[in-house]
Amino acid sequence: MLYKQGLYLAAALCLAVTAARAQSVDSLTNKIANFPTRLFSKISGKTASLQQQLNRQTERYLRRMARQEEKLRTRLYKTDSLKAAALYPQDPKQQYAALLQKFQQDSARVFTSMGPEYLPRVDSLQGALGFLTKNPSLVNANPALQSKMQGSLAQLQQLQAKLQAADAIKQFVQSRKAQIQQALSSYTHLPSGIGNALAGYKKQAYFYADQVRAYRAELNDPGKMMQTALVLLNKVPAFSGFMKKNSFLSGLMGVPPDYGTGKGLEGLQTRSQVMSMIQSKIGAGSGGGSGGVATLQNSLNTAKADIAKLQNKLSKLGGGGGGMDVPDFKPSDQRTKTFLNRLMYGFNLQTTQGTYYFPNYTDLGVSLGYNLGHSNSIGVGASYKIGLGTGWQHIALSNQGVGLRSWVDIHLKKSFSIVGGYELNYLQPFASFQDIRQLNGWTASGLIGIAKTISLKSTILKKTQVAFMWNFLSYYQVPQQPPVIFRVGYSL
Repeated sequence: MLYKQGLYLAAALCLAVTAARAQSVDSLTNKIANFPTRLFSKISGKTASLQQQLNRQTERYLRRMARQEEKLRTRLYKTDSLKAAALYPQDPKQQYAALLQKFQQDSARVFTSMGPEYLPRVDSLQGALGFLTKNPSLVNANPALQSKMQGSLAQLQQLQAKLQAADAIKQFVQSRKAQIQQALSSYTHLPSGIGNALAGYKKQAYFYADQVRAYRAELNDPGKMMQTALVLLNKVPAFSGFMKKNSFLSGLMGVPPDYGTGKGLEGLQTRSQVMSMIQSKIGAGSGGGSGGVATLQNSLNTAKADIAKLQNKLSKLGGGGGGMDVPDFKPSDQRTKTFLNRLMYGFNLQTTQGTYYFPNYTDLGVSLGYNLGHSNSIGVGASYKIGLGTGWQHIALSNQGVGLRSWVDIHLKKSFSIVGGYELNYLQPFASFQDIRQLNGWTASGLIGIAKTISLKSTILKKTQVAFMWNFLSYYQVPQQPPVIFRVGYSL
């Protein structure tokens, strides 16, 4: 009897596991069928926008470098005509115009390099598009959707080809810069005109390379929708096999045909064999036994930490790949960003103690700033003053005024900066916004002070700034406002 019950229980468990697996497969099929089809339009839009920006910036920088070389040639001819003739056998404007024309006409979709650094998310994105293009049934692709998939893949490949062409321009510019510096190396002190032209050329060359790096980094940012799509596709075994054979990395590494199978592991040493060999070699040399392995592991960890620090320093200089050119000036960290990406949003709080004329009130402000680079910024804002009453026993909320602000933030040292601004405040209770239209009711404030910025580990609030400011126009106000202001601001 117990034997039969055991058989029934085992059969029930098998049926339950089979049903669960079938349900999981059905769920996966439904998820793939409900694939975010808007992704293809977003990919096409983003790649088209990046390509348009890359074309525009390449044309702008090449024209600027051509002008700098024209200045350098003109001034060099006045100093040493023979050296100028040797350095400029042809008109530099024509040379850069031909380079720009080649870049504009090159619309090939075949690329052989990802540039100075491997872009894993771009590789995954291209693999996902290629896989879906060859397996449109996974997303229930109709002819229109399939056309979108193919178009997004073609647009991505074309952008990568353009980035490869931009890398070729970077190499030409670096080679040209080295050629100019070699020709001018005989001068102990460069004449001011030649030195300024060379410095201008080097700046434009650096900023163009940094601009291309910024576009490459933006392309490598997948977004939440792409991450969701990759999570779904990674659950399909066929996609993993497709990536092992068709990804850019697999083409570089040369994945063998029996990769991932038992046959592919034949003849390879196991981890225990390798560790035993290392321990025997270290122990024989140092007499430390297992302690030698620990010493080696500590050395490796230290080396990894040092490499990580070096990579962080290189990335701050605009690097991140081979052929990086370390500038001999302090470059702006905002030069390659668009206008919208340089905008900063924030809000701040300021509580003012009540006086004979005013109750206690809290000033709630919002701000819109523009990042100038090197941690300097300017901006405008507005505020709303909420009256709190005269104390804990007499709390009463009221409309106590509004304000308009302008401000400037100049980096001083480390996390400290000098802040200042000009403000107009309406410091009278009002019932509706029609009351504040009278210009004679507004009071001017001039602020200057010092602030400390604290970085926050938050996805919403990025920084907190605590500022102490002196209102040097407070002595002319009637009634007078507090001359010292304490304000806390938060950046989004």
